[in-house]
Amino acid sequence: MNRFTAFMLASLLWTAQAQAAELVASVDRTRLSSGETIELTLESTDVTQFGKPDLTPLEPLFEVRGTRQVNQLNTLSGDNRATTRWIVTLLPRQNGSVVIPPLKLGDVESQPITVQVVESETQDNPNKLAPVFIDASLDQTSVYVQAQTILTLRIYHSVSLYDDSSLPPLQIPDARIEQLGESRTYEKDINGVRHGVIEMRYAIYPQHSGELIIPGQIFNAALVDAQPTADSTSQSPKSGKLMRVSSGELLLTVKAKPITYPADLPWLPARSLTLSESWNPEPDHLQVGESLTRSLIVKAEGLGSAQLPPLPGTEASGLRRYPDQPVLGNQNSERGLVGSREDREALVPARSGAIELPSVEVVWWNTFEDHLEHTSLPARTLQVAANPSLMVDTPAGNAPVNASADSETLWRWKFSTLILACTTLLGFGLWWRARWQPAILRTAQTGPSPRTVLDDLKRACQANDPHTTRQALDAWARQQPETLADMAARFVPLSDALDGLNGALYSETGQHWQGEELWRAIRTIPIAERVQDVTGDAGLPPLYPK
Repeated sequence: MNRFTAFMLASLLWTAQAQAAELVASVDRTRLSSGETIELTLESTDVTQFGKPDLTPLEPLFEVRGTRQVNQLNTLSGDNRATTRWIVTLLPRQNGSVVIPPLKLGDVESQPITVQVVESETQDNPNKLAPVFIDASLDQTSVYVQAQTILTLRIYHSVSLYDDSSLPPLQIPDARIEQLGESRTYEKDINGVRHGVIEMRYAIYPQHSGELIIPGQIFNAALVDAQPTADSTSQSPKSGKLMRVSSGELLLTVKAKPITYPADLPWLPARSLTLSESWNPEPDHLQVGESLTRSLIVKAEGLGSAQLPPLPGTEASGLRRYPDQPVLGNQNSERGLVGSREDREALVPARSGAIELPSVEVVWWNTFEDHLEHTSLPARTLQVAANPSLMVDTPAGNAPVNASADSETLWRWKFSTLILACTTLLGFGLWWRARWQPAILRTAQTGPSPRTVLDDLKRACQANDPHTTRQALDAWARQQPETLADMAARFVPLSDALDGLNGALYSETGQHWQGEELWRAIRTIPIAERVQDVTGDAGLPPLYPK
């Protein structure tokens, strides 16, 4: 038995190590020009592996320019995790679609990666033979107004530069600019000369139609002295030739919004757009009064999150909504900016049965295929069940009517009416007789008095506690001659205050609820509808003190 247990433990340990041991490969970019280098990163978390990956499979397709190793030790939740990275600089030997083959480290193997190598446009340009020059290019020369175009700046240098080189921020009148990530560095062979490259990418959104001139960008650099003097020290100022290079101006044609686009809708020029929704919890077993959160998410490639308009709210009969703050986000991709917007709202059904939710539609202009598109979510139906715990608060107008009432039920109503008439006459007679009798003390009533219940409600409102206020409000309402829903229907300030209380109970903003509005509404209910003091003692304080 002990041998079997030891064997199982060893097997489980070996399986866990085999699953944890892996070699992950990644590149800094998947599209490059011929003559440019890319960086391949191989990462391993297996501390039992020694040596370095076998780079022999790379030789037929790539020239290995250099390899460096980085070791890291990270601590997460008290656990130490060692990570080893090998950063390999590669120069493709051919153009087209090139596959970085799987590489082995011991018993593990990395996954293959495909990169696209396009023909370079700077190989045969005789004007780009200076030791430092800058190249600017646009991914397209004609775009719609407020649509995205990508400006790529590449600074080439065949000599070493000091770290104090500078490029002023990109500024273009009548255009909004977003930098796409940090600058990237790599190498490129031009006419047999190795150049270092500093690449920066910007997303440009023209704000007006017509012609937009992108000004030339100026790069200031100090060249490292190739032959330093013998008396130079680390404390002496940096020596080297100062250079100032600039790119040429670029002309961008900005087209106006198409006349076929609806004039009453926000203008959304995007390369692609998706619309989705999520629920928390799922609305499969929903009851009256229960809160659930609906999230509508729109993602647009080629637009920033600030350009995405709010999505329409959920408007449906019998459903109360409490919107939350939107969540905006931007992501960088090879084709520019991807903006996202998430609109969340808490939904609380106020009645049972089927509640129809309308469809959600977003109209946008497809800049890739140049036509109008509609992206929508279909309509759906929520099936809401009755909630027994809330039946006391259900308005009389929403109560289901029994269409099959029989004669027995009618007889009960008639009998109840007769008893009510008799007791009314009897009470009137007793009252008439009591007018000529001396006052007597009534027996002490059981349960909390109306004054005690009202004081509890006042303290709960002043404490801004929505849950305690709701309990005190239900206790107070049970002592009134009409339901809470009837009073809210008759008195608008009370209805508004109850909506605020329900919003605090069923949304995430409950901790900011203020009870002063509800207490003010309770105090100002018209005097004709208030509960009168049943003791008849004029010496007691009024039921609703000012």
